[in-house]
Amino acid sequence: MGVIWESNIGTFLLVTVVLAGGAGYMAGRSAALGWSNPIAVVAYSAALACASRFIHMALFNGTLLTPHYWLVDFIVILVLSLIGFRLTRTNQMARQYPWLYERTGPFTWRTKSPSQPAA
Repeated sequence: MGVIWESNIGTFLLVTVVLAGGAGYMAGRSAALGWSNPIAVVAYSAALACASRFIHMALFNGTLLTPHYWLVDFIVILVLSLIGFRLTRTNQMARQYPWLYERTGPFTWRTKSPSQPAA
């Protein structure tokens, strides 16, 4: 038993990172596309962490009600969810309000200066 993964790293990567993390990324995108608050992403990530623990228990003989492993799953899923949320929100702000905002990086945007022409 490891500190981060319960049985082996392959199971952790498959279930927590790829399956639940991918679903978390899409949940973050969905929350951003619906102009939801980032707090909704936390709730979605908590539900996905519960689902991840169930898959670990049902398919790979892991534990279901272990707070430590649930918290690890939750943190991994939350990080991927917030990445999806922020990437999508940055694209939204730059694409839907080009006269107000410009994209400065994959996760950030800024207000355009008044002297700058719209693209």
